[in-house]
Amino acid sequence: MRHHLSLEYSMLSNIVDELANHGWSRQPLFVPAALTRALAAECRQRSAEGELSPASVGRGIGQEVRETIRGDHIQWLEPGQSEACDRYLDIMEGLRQALNQGLYLGLEDFECHFALYPQGAFYRRHLDRFRDDDRRAVSAVLYLNEDWQPEDGGQLRMFLADGVEHDVQPEAGTLVVFLSGDIPHEVLPAGRERLSLTGWFRRRGNDLF
Repeated sequence: MRHHLSLEYSMLSNIVDELANHGWSRQPLFVPAALTRALAAECRQRSAEGELSPASVGRGIGQEVRETIRGDHIQWLEPGQSEACDRYLDIMEGLRQALNQGLYLGLEDFECHFALYPQGAFYRRHLDRFRDDDRRAVSAVLYLNEDWQPEDGGQLRMFLADGVEHDVQPEAGTLVVFLSGDIPHEVLPAGRERLSLTGWFRRRGNDLF
């Protein structure tokens, strides 16, 4: 148990340091393999039961489904829905506290949803922060895809400073964290079904209406 706690502390410290220095962080095997498998099974079960809906773009009355921009299907997590989801939310609560202690971001909560990309689906280049709402401060994506190969596509492509593009393979257990308002990104077309938990740490915002 002590080894697990020290490993967890080291990983959280790495995320804080890399966010401070680079604006993003990638952590392979961020959660135990058994939890990753349970979350993937839950996502597929919800999909089979028709609980995932086509994701929209925009906000408020401007929301619409536009598959030429994004093709994933989503369902938001709520506490108490399942043991696996509650365990993941607990882990992310620990990360929220670490980010606040290390970077003084004033993060108040975490929201996230399952995201299932059917074969061929993608998400065009975008920022995670809305123009009229700056609450989303830090994005966090956990991938749930076992045995993912580079030829399967579906990479997260981040557009970094100085024209640098960096691709992340959506491999099971990998967590990617980045500053929501600073790093444009896209999801490349997936060659097979692609699963993730996509979320945002939010601070108290200033509505910019």
